[in-house]
Amino acid sequence: MSVMRGILISEFGGPNVLKYKTDIPVPPKPTGQQVLVRVKAVGVNPVDTYIRSGTHNIKPPLPYIPGGDGSGIVEEVGEAVQKLKKGDRICWARAVSGCYAELALVSERETFTVSSRLSFQQGAAIGVPYTTAYRAIVTKGRLRPGERVFVHGASGAVGLASCQIARSLGAYVVGTAGTEDGKKLLLSNGAHLVFNHREDGYIDKIKAEVKGFDLIIEMLANVNLEKDLDLAGPDGRIGIVGSRGVVEVSPRKVMSNELNVFGVMLYRSSDADWNEMQAFFAAGQETGWLRPVVGREFPLEQADQAHIDVIEHKNGSVGKVVLNV
Repeated sequence: MSVMRGILISEFGGPNVLKYKTDIPVPPKPTGQQVLVRVKAVGVNPVDTYIRSGTHNIKPPLPYIPGGDGSGIVEEVGEAVQKLKKGDRICWARAVSGCYAELALVSERETFTVSSRLSFQQGAAIGVPYTTAYRAIVTKGRLRPGERVFVHGASGAVGLASCQIARSLGAYVVGTAGTEDGKKLLLSNGAHLVFNHREDGYIDKIKAEVKGFDLIIEMLANVNLEKDLDLAGPDGRIGIVGSRGVVEVSPRKVMSNELNVFGVMLYRSSDADWNEMQAFFAAGQETGWLRPVVGREFPLEQADQAHIDVIEHKNGSVGKVVLNV
């Protein structure tokens, strides 16, 4: 096999630049700690759309195969790979070669085993969402049992992972969604209390129930950061996972409660961070709390529609958008 099916981007732009091809050269043989994987399902993330549009600080050389996380079966391993072998079911958080394709190269350090109890589609929902949520809640957020956690925009893939992780660590979890179905989904995935962020006055309703959060996970800071400053308790921490623009806030709100506002960027994870996440997610699959939620599924040929859906989600964000390869 010298060529494969996949998506190729030859110019930055809208979803229309995602071109389905059947003659893309296969990746080279894996070397060092690289692993060649036969891709079964691919996760679609908002960051994929930012990179595709050319507005992200990451600008791959053109042409390129998009895609960071996915799941599949190990085909071949490099000479320095220690934990994986041909035939293993795995998922990953970043791909060396891009993974909107039949085959992909990934780095062993950023892979995770996928239990036989999970589908490949669920495996594709682990990589970026769970590692991002873990970094926000544990690595940077330093969550402690008994603390109050608010996940602002919790029905998407990272939000659901955040609810599951925080609940597994003994936190009291509050989340928001934009639909009634989204609210029900949160209650079955770790949240103790949920609100609709499309309703007028929802912030006041939250304040009436919880007197200050210890940790807030924010998915859309350009819209919500000022609200988060009002919801955080003394010495509260606010982790910014996502933002699509600029925002003006009052520094005095940060000062008065001595708040800590921090950013979350997965690529800054160290080797020790990856090892820690591998152990934590393996335990989560064994004990059953790690239950990835898959939202809409698209065939690889409809990657353009998946990119539209992951941003617009007109019917509310519910779980991970996945491409089936």
